[in-house]
Amino acid sequence: MTSLQGASADRGTRPDRVALFATCLADFAAPGLISASVEVLEAMGIRVDLPRDQTCCGQPALNSGFPKEAGRVMRQTLDSVEGAEAVVTPAGSCAAMITHNAVRLLGHDAAARSGVRYLWEFTQFVEAFGQDLDLELDATVTYHDGCHMTRFLGERNTPRALLNRIRGLRLVEMPDSDTCCGFGGTFSVKFPELSVAMSDVKLDNAASTGARYVVSADPGCLMQLQTRADAMGRPVQTRHIAEIVRDAMRHSA
Repeated sequence: MTSLQGASADRGTRPDRVALFATCLADFAAPGLISASVEVLEAMGIRVDLPRDQTCCGQPALNSGFPKEAGRVMRQTLDSVEGAEAVVTPAGSCAAMITHNAVRLLGHDAAARSGVRYLWEFTQFVEAFGQDLDLELDATVTYHDGCHMTRFLGERNTPRALLNRIRGLRLVEMPDSDTCCGFGGTFSVKFPELSVAMSDVKLDNAASTGARYVVSADPGCLMQLQTRADAMGRPVQTRHIAEIVRDAMRHSA
């Protein structure tokens, strides 16, 4: 489908239907978190659309110095969700990219578009409208704050509030939870030695908590950390917060 029909809803109103902006990285490298996001949203009584024409938020192109190309990519994704009551994405970095750069790349009219005005990061949406979810999971986790979600989107508390609502789950904070994991999109390709060193520090901090899972709201960070952990033979398991909530929902059912 190329667009979604229906009146846009105010952010304070619970929508009946949302468009899921899956992101290119999740589509290619972490499809499990997409299905987990859909399962959680549907358990909340939300109808979920997954527009086929969506692609990318444009962040890789912008970070590489190509704003015009980034704008074209972003416009494609915004076109695909136009008319949605709300748009939910399981990637804080992509939400931050659109929130902070849509007007810069596409002009002031972009602020009124559905994919900008009614955009929610996954934990924001679930915390706002999923209070009736019955969640329980026996697990110890630590949370990694993705750079863009923390600094550009200004979100630290909402994902923790969601995790703390899960009965039986123990959230143990790691040292320097908001330092970079070393991914940074194209940064990890341009500066691999520095990227790996940053990942090792993050993995050491996570291991110091004794947690079973390293949880984040950004698939890029999780891919970076799991790849490095696997390469070093470290017993680290990374999980997207949507997968944790999905598992907690299944357990309680």
